[in-house]
Amino acid sequence: MNTQEYPSKLLENAINELAKLPGVGKKTALRLVLHMLKWSNEEVEQFGSSFITLKNEVKRCKVCHNISDNETCDICSNTSRDSGIICVVENIRDVMSIEHTHQFNGLYHVLGGLISPMDGIGPADLTIASLIERIGTEDIREVVLALSTNMEGETTNFYIYRKIKDFPISISTIARGVGFGDELEYTDEITLGRSIKNRMPFEKTFGDHQ
Repeated sequence: MNTQEYPSKLLENAINELAKLPGVGKKTALRLVLHMLKWSNEEVEQFGSSFITLKNEVKRCKVCHNISDNETCDICSNTSRDSGIICVVENIRDVMSIEHTHQFNGLYHVLGGLISPMDGIGPADLTIASLIERIGTEDIREVVLALSTNMEGETTNFYIYRKIKDFPISISTIARGVGFGDELEYTDEITLGRSIKNRMPFEKTFGDHQ
């Protein structure tokens, strides 16, 4: 009795590779692979080479750690941005989410994650040290802590606050239009935009921790 799930081992291999992507199950992967089989060889090669090129050539901005084609990303090198404000975010997706609101014209700092002892992620695993260096060497007047409002985000917020509170800068956080436990990338643009625009001093939000 033939118990093979797919009629081709090549098909199965392709499905298994696509199914490694987050949110892509075997059924979705099958649909995508069958669709790509209709493509020309040139289209398939272009599709594959775009990911190989991305992996081999993409850079991290030497200033903010955002993804970039160059040593310094387009945001950091844009002279029309307000270089005196740094918005601290968890990841690249959060930069994109905030940019889509068109409510922030400063620079960013991408941490690359959040402090999470349960997952073995500590401050040294993030780009907090380079954030502190930026504050100490650049003409910064405000740091906006725009991290997800979950336990890990709040822990990271407070850790960073303790590290930078003695610098002559304002430290603010996004307004509570973003509910507790929400991740920025899943917050609608209007709500996120208002939260950025109506940011408040960090001390007012977490004064009881001081």
